[in-house]
Amino acid sequence: MFQKMLNQQMKNQVGSLNQQKQEDINRRVVTEIEDVDQEMKTMQDITNLKGHLKMNQIVKSSFRKNKDETTPSIYIGKFENQLKQIQQSTIKKQGRKPLSIEKNSTKSVLMPASTERYDYSNFTYINLKVVGSGSFGVVHKAKVNETGEIVAIKKVLQDRRYKNRELQILQELDHVNVLKMKHAFYTPAESKDENYLNVVMEYFPDTLYSFNKSYIKDFKRMPDILVKLFSYQLLRSIAYISLLGICHRDIKPHNVLVNPESNKLQLCDFGSAKKLVKGEPNIAYICSRCYRAPELIFGATDYDTQIDVWSVGCVIAELINGEPLFLGDSAVDQMVEIVKVLGTPTSDQILSMNKNYDIQSNQFAKIKQRDWKKVLKTKDTKAIDLVSKLLTYCPKTRLTPFKSLTHPYFDELRDIDQLKSLQSQMKIAIPELFNFSNEEIYKMTQQERMQLIPDWYGISSKIVKTEY
Repeated sequence: MFQKMLNQQMKNQVGSLNQQKQEDINRRVVTEIEDVDQEMKTMQDITNLKGHLKMNQIVKSSFRKNKDETTPSIYIGKFENQLKQIQQSTIKKQGRKPLSIEKNSTKSVLMPASTERYDYSNFTYINLKVVGSGSFGVVHKAKVNETGEIVAIKKVLQDRRYKNRELQILQELDHVNVLKMKHAFYTPAESKDENYLNVVMEYFPDTLYSFNKSYIKDFKRMPDILVKLFSYQLLRSIAYISLLGICHRDIKPHNVLVNPESNKLQLCDFGSAKKLVKGEPNIAYICSRCYRAPELIFGATDYDTQIDVWSVGCVIAELINGEPLFLGDSAVDQMVEIVKVLGTPTSDQILSMNKNYDIQSNQFAKIKQRDWKKVLKTKDTKAIDLVSKLLTYCPKTRLTPFKSLTHPYFDELRDIDQLKSLQSQMKIAIPELFNFSNEEIYKMTQQERMQLIPDWYGISSKIVKTEY
């Protein structure tokens, strides 16, 4: 009965919201909407009208297998102005030395040689197999001919008339828990206005989704210690990108890479990411549904990076339960699923999510909040407490990424005796956990620094052997 009432009220709410958006669209010019409309229209046209015909070619067309093999010219000079604009923008924001564009190569795209052990612009690659595909393009597992290194190459059909926001963002990222771009290069497409952007990255054998699914297939749940290690690293990743003002906007297990041997985790796929600018509206229809923050469902356009915190909370809950926590089949049903757990939001909570929401014309049935102990399939009270503080209606009451890392749930990872036990007795590989950069440390409060960096770390860094 309650669900039917909620469904009807949410439909009314969505209808009212759509009407309000229709009225606003004629009077508001939103930079975000302009960018996304252009990109989505272009990519949708390319994907829907051409992608089906070209997908086989993308999959079949390999990278240059050896140095002597001829490669058709793509006239990099045509793209040089666009690339220089991206480069100069990145240099200005990061305050570092200019990146080199190889004019002698028809492929090289903005990659600082000093940040990598090798200069990947001089390497050639051989395609081994396709490990992922979608509307964005194709991801290949490839091998560097000169070194034998296994890498991943994301190949995307690119219209040179439009900027690639993901490329700009990838230029700035450098963190142990964020997938780093090693190199990028263009290869020719059929149309003179198009080319393929190939992004070379570190190869990971699994996603968090596939790794978790391997346990589910065996009717098991992921071990608590692995849930803890992955949760900690995922929170570190969003703590880092939030310092740069970047909001990922599509965090889900499919977009998180893991190495089962080292238990290292990295956040990937920044195709939906954006640098948020205060006062500049953003689109609300973003993020995969099961991990979409409630303020987005309520139509907020002035959200901040706390929507990523909500998504991470959903991911942690999914690792604990073995299935998505809020599994709705529509925006309306998604809100219903959230209400079933968190209860009906109060007027203050609704306005904290979207200050422009019309509360008077949209009333909700009163549903009580469920006990989190009955929601999560764990007896770990600290894990329950953490998730409950990540999944709150009001963005400002959600734990920030750094505050989340200080939660007692992660104290076990800061205890040297516990870590020794995990390594020696349980044979659990411990990835790097405490190598915070100067930038991260600077943004921490004094209390956070004391809690996040163990006394033994740095003084006796070899006591616990970590994986890199």
